[in-house]
Amino acid sequence: MSTRVPRTLPELLDDAAERSPTREVVFPAERATWPAVREAARSWAAGLHARGVRRGDRVLLVLPGGLDAVVGTVAAAMLGAVPTPVNHRGTPDEVAWLRDDADPAVVAASPELLGLAGGGAVTPAELAGDPADAPAVDVAPDDPMILLYTSGTTSRPRGCVHTHAAYAALGENLVDRLRLTPDDRFWTPLPLHHCGGIDLLMGSLAAACTLVHVGAFAPDVAWRQLVDERATVAFPAFDTIWLPVLDHPEFRPAAVPELRTVINVGPAERMAAMQARLPTAVQISCLGGTESAGFCCVGSVDDPPEARAGTSGVPLTGMEATVRDPVTGRECAPDEVGEFLHRGVSRMAYYHGDPETTAERIDAEGWFHTGDLVRRDAVGRFTFVSRLKDMLKVGGENVAAAEVEGRLAEHPAVGVVAVVAAPDARLGEVAAAFVELAPAFRGADSEVLARELVDHCLEALATYKAPRYVEFVETWPMSGTKIQKGALRERIAAELTDRGITEAPRLSRRHLTAG
Repeated sequence: MSTRVPRTLPELLDDAAERSPTREVVFPAERATWPAVREAARSWAAGLHARGVRRGDRVLLVLPGGLDAVVGTVAAAMLGAVPTPVNHRGTPDEVAWLRDDADPAVVAASPELLGLAGGGAVTPAELAGDPADAPAVDVAPDDPMILLYTSGTTSRPRGCVHTHAAYAALGENLVDRLRLTPDDRFWTPLPLHHCGGIDLLMGSLAAACTLVHVGAFAPDVAWRQLVDERATVAFPAFDTIWLPVLDHPEFRPAAVPELRTVINVGPAERMAAMQARLPTAVQISCLGGTESAGFCCVGSVDDPPEARAGTSGVPLTGMEATVRDPVTGRECAPDEVGEFLHRGVSRMAYYHGDPETTAERIDAEGWFHTGDLVRRDAVGRFTFVSRLKDMLKVGGENVAAAEVEGRLAEHPAVGVVAVVAAPDARLGEVAAAFVELAPAFRGADSEVLARELVDHCLEALATYKAPRYVEFVETWPMSGTKIQKGALRERIAAELTDRGITEAPRLSRRHLTAG
């Protein structure tokens, strides 16, 4: 067995296949060992090469969550080409835009998605060739490994290009921070067109452990898979995913005795509540984005509970992070809020086809300017506060949507919540809260509950921070795994216009203390 440290995706797969030949990639309806994945990828690579794919070419993958998505990613990387997975739940117009931007040499799509993929796409069956015909390509660590498009919640998606070395380092960092071994069963519902899904693929390969993937997320399927596949580490990431699992009628901690670590993000109040519902596993948080290969900071299972709930830990090995005043560029003191900047081994290389934005977001010192507002405590742990664009300006006062969301999340009626700005003639803008109710409160009187939630906020927040409007929703506008706040802002603005409302009701605490 080679003693060389793997620094490319093909090397990581070779290493995992040799170290752990019985470990698998598991989806609800299909599974394969790492050696079988390698053989299938060589078959695809032969087919791609026969269709002219060469080093540096993009290969657009329009595939549902399943083995083909893993095989296609690895196969393209074996040729030194750049796999470009896209959201198969996108619209034809969205996929057409991505296809035009990526300019792929080949588009691979499952048969049911050929219409979405556009003309000239080929199916996995058409790509299958003789594995022996796959050429031996000397893929270099600094070669582009993957092109991942951001979710595009506020604008057109941007294509983030990461090198093999960047993602190999990310995989090794996950092994170290999460203490992964070949015996682990690493679970996620995050799609393989999302950095989170690719993260777990790389982490599982680096650990030579089993990757357990939900495929198309459904709470019942997710819960059964966590139980039946004996998951040991889980990365649901978002409360929109994890809360429906915790709300499953069969949920009980004793059913997942081997689950030791869960990685989530969210306000401290929500994190603490989710931890309390699954006390047998240690919950930690993380901070990053597509441009940092998913993770920049990850919490430690050794941190005290309040730190695990309220911070996202320290940077991974080889990554640096800092907090700067977004206007002056001054480095912020501990606990002072500023913009999150990062650089290091897993920072993206560049935005595909967009040198102007690349130069705008990556400064001369190599720092990537995220547009996220964070704070850093005295021991170096980072905490997400808000997006720079997600700050409300209420009568001249700054209000972080995340702070209001955190307060609302403490109320037992609130399942998932998103706070956005609503236009206001007097104050410029005010907070509007969209709430998906917890199961036990569905069917409650909405007017009474809305007033209760506003009062709940007024008990702890300044009046100008409390939401002036509360809307109850059952479904969310989503972009990948993120709630599209832009769509919510448009919705509340349109509703107010339709109702002829230009000024929000004024709030007072006086009724809270009466009697």
